[in-house]
Amino acid sequence: MTLTRLFSLCLAALAPLLLAACGGETASDEASSEPLPIVAPPAGTTWAQKVATTERGGYLVGNPDAPLKLVEYGSLTCPACARFSEEAMKPLMETYVNSGRVSFEFRSFVIHGSLDLALTRLIGCSAPEAAMPLADQIWANLGPIQQRAFANESAVADLNKFPENERFVRYGELTGLYEFFAARGISEDQARACMADFASLEKIAKVSESYSTEDNISQTPTFVLNGNKVEGSSWAELEPRLQRAGAR
Repeated sequence: MTLTRLFSLCLAALAPLLLAACGGETASDEASSEPLPIVAPPAGTTWAQKVATTERGGYLVGNPDAPLKLVEYGSLTCPACARFSEEAMKPLMETYVNSGRVSFEFRSFVIHGSLDLALTRLIGCSAPEAAMPLADQIWANLGPIQQRAFANESAVADLNKFPENERFVRYGELTGLYEFFAARGISEDQARACMADFASLEKIAKVSESYSTEDNISQTPTFVLNGNKVEGSSWAELEPRLQRAGAR
């Protein structure tokens, strides 16, 4: 799907989010195994401070050689993902990622349209280390962000008349995203430059489409542990699986 078509479809659908797309997927479980050894981080650091981008458009936090590799396919506008962020991020990072036994990769699945795409671009507008803290801030403020975005539905619909490299720049204005990110370390000039980068927006859209066509992901959040989809989408369901896989 081209970015132009994605934008057009998104604008037509600016309404309450498709909450049915948020939820878990049934998948295989991990067999119980022996506890894995703790892996020390580089001197003077913690593993949770180590963040890198991946070829699949994700942000990998922790030991890149961790024996347990956890991937979240999540939407920045998904309430279930917001709940997971609130419940899970602190224990996941402090207890599991910092042990060196678990790495965590977040892949932003653009399933809710223009707002998802704009937010995904903006969390990547700074250093990789800033992406997950910014994502957590989005989820913590999801209600106000959505309200502001949907309050200007008619004005947003008119953006199709502008050139492609201007649409998302203006979209950021209408939805209040520049103010939101400026309060969190991304200047308005920096954010505008990112939103004007049509090639990067198009790449995000294409990579996100591959999550569906290549990875068979249809819902958010969906978790994959060492290549196997995990049943359940809450921390209460996920943590025991990490422990059974040896992170204990």
